[in-house]
Amino acid sequence: MGVDTSLLRSSVPKVLAVLVRRGADFATAEDAVQEALIKALGAWERTEPDDLTAWLTTVAWRSYLDLVRSQSARSDRERRVATEPQPGDASGADDTLALYFLCAHPVLSPASAVALTLRAVGGLTTRQIAEAYLVPEATMAQRISRAKTKVSGVSLDQPGDLVAVMHVLYLMFNEGYFGDVDLAAEAISLALRLTRVVDDPEVAGLASLMLLHHARRPARTRADGSLVPLAEQDRSLWDVGVITEGVTLLQRALAENRLGPYQAQAAIAALHADAPSVEETDWIQIVEWYDELLGLTDTPVVRLNRAVVVCEADGAPSGLTALAEVAEGVPRRSAVAAYLHECNGALPTAAELYAEAARQGTSVPERQHLTRQAARVNQLLRGR
Repeated sequence: MGVDTSLLRSSVPKVLAVLVRRGADFATAEDAVQEALIKALGAWERTEPDDLTAWLTTVAWRSYLDLVRSQSARSDRERRVATEPQPGDASGADDTLALYFLCAHPVLSPASAVALTLRAVGGLTTRQIAEAYLVPEATMAQRISRAKTKVSGVSLDQPGDLVAVMHVLYLMFNEGYFGDVDLAAEAISLALRLTRVVDDPEVAGLASLMLLHHARRPARTRADGSLVPLAEQDRSLWDVGVITEGVTLLQRALAENRLGPYQAQAAIAALHADAPSVEETDWIQIVEWYDELLGLTDTPVVRLNRAVVVCEADGAPSGLTALAEVAEGVPRRSAVAAYLHECNGALPTAAELYAEAARQGTSVPERQHLTRQAARVNQLLRGR
């Protein structure tokens, strides 16, 4: 019979968490789990065990002991043998949560934390992660190896930082979509898994936010890769099922009356998703949610986005007044200023600002989009 690789992959985090919780250092435990997976590919071709996770746990632990025996003294070896877990002891929510915390530890850089989370919790291969980041496999292997070394001595008795875990997952979601691995989909999967092991409305809010943004993904780019602004998107391409799932998660989170930044952002995304068109969007309510968000996390990015929705709700002059609260040099400020000045009828200023924003763009699609906007406004000026 064929090996169900999806079952193998889903078992990896549970097995790895058991080994780490029982005292295995992270780097050696991860190597042991990989050896168990290789053995499973051969053994399960003949017959598949009744309890897949228990089988992997037992084999991984034995592989771990073999690795330790080659590096440790006899007394240390006997101590570790005495702590062998019972097969199947791999379903605890605390173990999975500890693994999340370990991968998001502050000793790691954001890039390393994302890579290690994909490897250890998501169960992706080093090659898959390398392809997703468009880097050589050897480069990614070194990054993951360094990350494992850094966290191998971290005590799991230390309280984990759930905010850091959520930040890592959101970074992963925003990385982009390259190769055979969809990082956004992986981040959503991990966030949904996290909602099942920790009771926190902000975790549900994060998962909801990801789902609501992801639902609009098919309409965000054209066939040539160019960006499609929200006002021009074909809303029939939005995934209604994913939107429904996101809204349901959000409603459950908001019902707990413990509002956080991810929930507020998800509420804004839900209002966009609910509107049949830009003209029918409840901009006033979105402004109110941005005001809530400002009270939770007053950042230049939040104020920048708020200036746009204030323009939609109350007019361009009000939007420009709100923009004045955002310092020069904040990323995307020139693009927002260009849009607001265009809405206010100041086309020469808008054209200059679109061109400036294009020069500041951080990606080719963004620069191309802003260049087209500058050309469009200049064409309007010539037609006057």
